[in-house]
Amino acid sequence: MNNEHLEYNCPVDATLDMIGGKYKSLILWHLIDTTLRFGELRRLITQATPKMITQQLRELENDQLITRTVYQVVPPKVEYQLTELGLSLRPILTAMYEWGAGYLSDRGLTANCSMTDSPCQNCQ
Repeated sequence: MNNEHLEYNCPVDATLDMIGGKYKSLILWHLIDTTLRFGELRRLITQATPKMITQQLRELENDQLITRTVYQVVPPKVEYQLTELGLSLRPILTAMYEWGAGYLSDRGLTANCSMTDSPCQNCQ
């Protein structure tokens, strides 16, 4: 969704409009230091359906937070990575991670953000 035509009453509203989709923040978090293919994102975000991941990726691409690179090979290869604008969200995403880790720790809980038995690269 292109937000240039919208009016916001608060900067927090603008930020949430860009990253507030159900899985947008998780997608951005997993792309911070790497480029991933759709299947890799799907394995990392197991609670999301393929349709939902596709929708969130399209919105992030429309908002210029990620780029989608299509390679003309068989089978088709598509990779996603953060743009400079997307990378500028690193402090926000890191703060969200730290807050969440503290919240879980205070309650004696642990995050279950693994593809197998080892944590994902950003959650180590």
